[in-house]
Amino acid sequence: MPASEVDVTPDLARALLADQHPDLADRPIVLAESGWDNVMLRLGDDLALRLPRRSAAAGLALNEHRWLPMLGPRLPLPTPIPLRTGAPALGYPFQWSVVPWLDGTPSDLAPPGVDEGERLAAFLLALHQPAPAEAPPNPYRGVPLAERSAAFEDRAAEGERIGAPVKVLREAWRAGLAAPRDAPPVWLHGDLHGRNVLVKEGRLSAVIDWGDVTGGDPACDLAAVWMLLPHPDARRRAVAAYPASAATWTRARAWAALMAAMLLPVSDNPRMPAMGREIARRLGTDA
Repeated sequence: MPASEVDVTPDLARALLADQHPDLADRPIVLAESGWDNVMLRLGDDLALRLPRRSAAAGLALNEHRWLPMLGPRLPLPTPIPLRTGAPALGYPFQWSVVPWLDGTPSDLAPPGVDEGERLAAFLLALHQPAPAEAPPNPYRGVPLAERSAAFEDRAAEGERIGAPVKVLREAWRAGLAAPRDAPPVWLHGDLHGRNVLVKEGRLSAVIDWGDVTGGDPACDLAAVWMLLPHPDARRRAVAAYPASAATWTRARAWAALMAAMLLPVSDNPRMPAMGREIARRLGTDA
């Protein structure tokens, strides 16, 4: 995982709150999750703090601040719409946010049940509305697959060196490259892997981490069918409930293969390669 550029601690969070939102500064603060780009701290019972831990994430936080208040209310699953924002201060260099605490466990640790395929499809259909020209650009999500070929090949080669199950990923990737792009650009979450979707009592309960929000090929998000749903019946139900062409679903499998290839070689967080292996298994099962 990328190294942190800032040591985000409860003490730092409390100091920022005291400086900018003093009415919240006395609440308990507990580290909840340190992700690829951000640190999440629980703030009392009903709020959370989201602070970028590296400069590459700073712009992603601004995407959430601008666009999630518009997108979130129309979606059938809760999202962390910023309630307040914070500015750089006290040596901390990035903008940050106060968001609602959303109950649930990341789906890589608590997979959704077999009945959740339709709920995932309904969420994606609600999100996948035409994206305006001013939607934030993203060079990594929703773009033509050929633009990600170098990244796929590099990570697949790393996976091969450690004995990861890359063959099925290469097959899905080649098929996706050959499939025509036949869908107009729509709003995308852009990063629907297992740590960004929460599950409670077997049901999808929230979708978090919207920094990669962008407009582009819906196949990028449709990869979530293989990234999130462990049961073949759930995946079949999701595909049946979301009207898309065979070419779009083929590209979606390629996006899932790309995500698996990116995760498999991660050596300092065991949850990442575990997700990559599980995505590869699901792609192989459904081949």
